[in-house]
Amino acid sequence: MKKILLFCAAILTAGVTFGQTKFGILAGPSFSSITSKNTSLNSGKETSDLLVGVRAGVTADLHLADEFYIGTGLLYAGKGGKNKDNGNFKTTLSYLQVPVNFLFKPEVGSGKLNLGAGPYVAYGLGGKHKGTLNNLVIDYNAFDDESKVINQKLKRFDAGIGVVAGYELNSGLYMGLNADLGLVNIYDNTDNDRSLKNTSFGVSLGYKF
Repeated sequence: MKKILLFCAAILTAGVTFGQTKFGILAGPSFSSITSKNTSLNSGKETSDLLVGVRAGVTADLHLADEFYIGTGLLYAGKGGKNKDNGNFKTTLSYLQVPVNFLFKPEVGSGKLNLGAGPYVAYGLGGKHKGTLNNLVIDYNAFDDESKVINQKLKRFDAGIGVVAGYELNSGLYMGLNADLGLVNIYDNTDNDRSLKNTSFGVSLGYKF
């Protein structure tokens, strides 16, 4: 957690050096799923049903050169998924996320396109495994040892690749799409070649100052 905040602070401080930094706020719904492999012995690969959450926070576009920026910030990102065979069981995860996108912002019409991609790192603030599983009522904290009872304890650290596409009006109003592809296996116990990775996409509305 501390390392993520220090990393974000370093990026934002660098923006002062680059100059012409644009700060902003954004919020919007996100639609997430979990891709698992060998959750049970030789069960193969499976993608959960979508879970609706929220993605919101503050952003900063750090000017590098004409039409080129680094887009970063500090975001709350809701992720997780619903069990594909049992819609009553779901995993809900909340992350503090720092993206580092390389942005291309050409002028188009009365504003600018925002096209970018880059890595992100995230820290799990909280999470729940909740619902009915094998006729048992489950309600466990996903990042705590109590989830070992169902062999579903998760790591708090996550990282991956993000993509953004949007349009920024000259007035500052921003509308965009975003997607995250998790590259880290967030299972705490990876016996039997088990893996669990986050994927999400969403839409955002915001304002850039």
